[in-house]
Amino acid sequence: MPNASASATQFNSTPLTEGWTFKQGDRDSTNTSLAANNLPTEIHRDLLKHNKISDPFQDLNELSTRWVGDETWTYQTTFTAPANYNHDNVSTSLRFEGLDTFASVYLNGELVLTSENMFIEHRVDVTGQLQSDENTLDIIFESARKRGLELVEQHKEHRFIVHQTEISRGPVRKAQYHWGWDWGPILMTCGPWKPISIETYEARICDLWVQYELADDLKTAHVRIRVKLEGPITSVEFEIINQKTNETVIHVNTDTAVEEDGTTSGTVEQLITLDDIELWWPRNYGAQSLYAVRANAYTTRDPSLSAPPIHSISKALGFRKVELIQEPDIHGTSFYLRINNVDIFCGGSCWIPADSFLTCMTPEKYRSWVKSAAEGNQTMLRVWGGGIYEDDAFYDAADELGILVWQDFCFACANYPAYPSYLASVEHEARQNVRRLRNHPSLVIWAGNNEDYQIVERYNLEYVSEDKDPQSWLKTEFPARYIYEHLLPTIVKQESPRTPYHPSSPFGNGKSTVLTVDPTIGDIHQWNLWHGTMQPYQDLPKLGGRFVSEFGMEAYPHLSTLQACITREEDRYLGSMAMDFRNKAIGHERRLMSYVAENFRLKSYLEGFTHLTQIMQADAISWAYKSWRRQWGTSGGNRKCGGALVWQLNDCWPTVSWSVVDYNLVPKPAYYAIKRAMAPVVVGVQRKVKSWTMREKDELWQRDTGHVDVRQMWEGVEFDVWVANATCEEVEMELEVKFWSVKSGREVRPEIRKEISIAANGTTEVIQGERVEVDDSRNTDEPFDISKADPFVINASLYMGNHHVATDVSWPDPIKYLTFNDRGVEIRYSEDGMTAFITAARPVKAFVFSETPGVRLDDNGMDIMPDERKEVYVNGCRADQLKWRYIEM
Repeated sequence: MPNASASATQFNSTPLTEGWTFKQGDRDSTNTSLAANNLPTEIHRDLLKHNKISDPFQDLNELSTRWVGDETWTYQTTFTAPANYNHDNVSTSLRFEGLDTFASVYLNGELVLTSENMFIEHRVDVTGQLQSDENTLDIIFESARKRGLELVEQHKEHRFIVHQTEISRGPVRKAQYHWGWDWGPILMTCGPWKPISIETYEARICDLWVQYELADDLKTAHVRIRVKLEGPITSVEFEIINQKTNETVIHVNTDTAVEEDGTTSGTVEQLITLDDIELWWPRNYGAQSLYAVRANAYTTRDPSLSAPPIHSISKALGFRKVELIQEPDIHGTSFYLRINNVDIFCGGSCWIPADSFLTCMTPEKYRSWVKSAAEGNQTMLRVWGGGIYEDDAFYDAADELGILVWQDFCFACANYPAYPSYLASVEHEARQNVRRLRNHPSLVIWAGNNEDYQIVERYNLEYVSEDKDPQSWLKTEFPARYIYEHLLPTIVKQESPRTPYHPSSPFGNGKSTVLTVDPTIGDIHQWNLWHGTMQPYQDLPKLGGRFVSEFGMEAYPHLSTLQACITREEDRYLGSMAMDFRNKAIGHERRLMSYVAENFRLKSYLEGFTHLTQIMQADAISWAYKSWRRQWGTSGGNRKCGGALVWQLNDCWPTVSWSVVDYNLVPKPAYYAIKRAMAPVVVGVQRKVKSWTMREKDELWQRDTGHVDVRQMWEGVEFDVWVANATCEEVEMELEVKFWSVKSGREVRPEIRKEISIAANGTTEVIQGERVEVDDSRNTDEPFDISKADPFVINASLYMGNHHVATDVSWPDPIKYLTFNDRGVEIRYSEDGMTAFITAARPVKAFVFSETPGVRLDDNGMDIMPDERKEVYVNGCRADQLKWRYIEM
């Protein structure tokens, strides 16, 4: 065995960030090369840098950039060899963290790598292949669309089916939304979308993996740290550091087995027991305690000597126990998460890539997005399968802010193939990304795909639930079953065994007739709101499931976002080509107009209609979160609904969509509706909804609108009140229920007050089926005259002593039937201009400040009752600079 030296060459990584050029065509093309952006970059961004294309985010410019995705593009840079390149025993590697997508890499004219998967990192050994002075690196990117069409033609044995986009995406391992979606543009990017670096080393740590078992009392962790090594490493030093105190809680050294040739191969592990650990908790349930696990590799047997480690690697770690509870109960089979032995209602959002150009994302942007979810009282983000395995910065922010992450594998809305080379690529992709993400405490569940089993249902693809032989699945019309029910769960079990796996989102009991639509088991995507049967959103209480992992309602963003992407004033009207082009959802004109028209008096000008769409969306989202959180129920087999994730939190470009926060990080009123509905303790009030029925003598004529009851304005209503408590403590509070005349602002009947005991981590039903009669002297035989009715709102509030905890309002739907005379709204401002104080003489529906990028409010889109004063704190401008409006203002 050779003698190890303290002067051994340390691991060194040099990023190849600057000095890149690009050109259209392959290496032999005579087209002019232009300076590219620093890496990471993408072709559209580089073309924009030189004004070769128009901004595809503005007007109809997306159409004029479609050609980019059908071309071949070559990136090139030159670099000198690292200073220690020629040292004895030094290895050299080129590291490509991500190439999008069909890439051929040449070093000094020699082909060293071909890649066909955007999600895979490559490390290429180039020891002895570098020149000391100048080296040339070329990367040729072929059209993913054209290559996809070629693969479809080559694999005629498979029935390629894709939704949303063209068939070419089916066999391509690239972010599927690049082909366009019903909320995003067609922007077929390519390029070095992740960093490229050159590494030199005598020895290195290839991987660091931390596994642990928690004791039953969750106070002790039995930790297994594994490192994979390469090179003459004689010992490894392990440290675990409390990141909050920066104190080392444990420090151990482990000798390695060095082979005769001086190398170390395989893995080294260390078993450690930690007492009195601090747990990682979801937001609002406890602290987000994090530890750093560090491994230092040495080529001398005594790490206490002055020589620094030859290589170090560190990862963050949070101790937490996660369980997916799927047990028979009175509603079917449960589906909810239990973290650290506490049941968690997962109210939150679905996440799509936050930009069509992924290289525009920065750690600061990721943190801002995750912070917006956290500040909106959201518990979970679901990373949708048509995007990417997100950057570490996303999961780091989730770890720090206590947001649970549901991670789909990157498959969406298609019948994917399973020929051998495709399966090999998928396995490589899945192992790499599970390994990369497995130490993040925020990542609590993996799902095999998004909506691929709905393809099975819609096209009646072969699926025999009784067939348990994975090899036989490869011979069916749905060979990807092998991926979702065998390959991926096997990888998760091997690489991250304590993380639950779910075959798909949605997925029920695996029976071929009800794979995705059974509300009694698994998760569902509830798209009979907006899509499908276009149910009124007042029907949402009966449209839930065991876990609603998608549902949504469209709305316009604030005017500031619309005006920035639709640049011509003459295009800023409802139904303009630019406006319709901005909304990719099929049938959006009818669907959006129908939902608005069913509930509100239409406004034909842009500002008024924008406000109505936002309030309609907020109302729909509020109905969903209130109703399904109510169905969280209590422990002991009564968790009817385990979570609700709105489609979607964000946008990838400025657009009209289902997002609750637009591309520019400007929240819509629906965002605040979720924030109110997901507060730790909330009160809900809801009147019973009936179909619209008109009375004339002894006969009834019914118009089935599903949500309108004109009689409630005259004859009174039945209503329920409940309280949802996400804390683990039973609390005593006072409930107050008031009944306000919409017309006059007077109370139409005496208020209700009662002391209530609210159960911990569950729903407490406080009032059920109470009837409110309206005093009137109308002759019941006379025709119904709505002008004589005195409709009222029901306002429920919770108090703990003098502290106002929560409030909720039930309006008589539809709002369009109500007459809003002067509301008597007054707004005052604090001396520093940062707070607005809003009062009203009569009930106000949906008071909204028009937000702009960089401005943050702590509340918006709220209702205002005659006896209250709303306070809204504004950051980013003076409160008196904001425009505002409310329904029928």
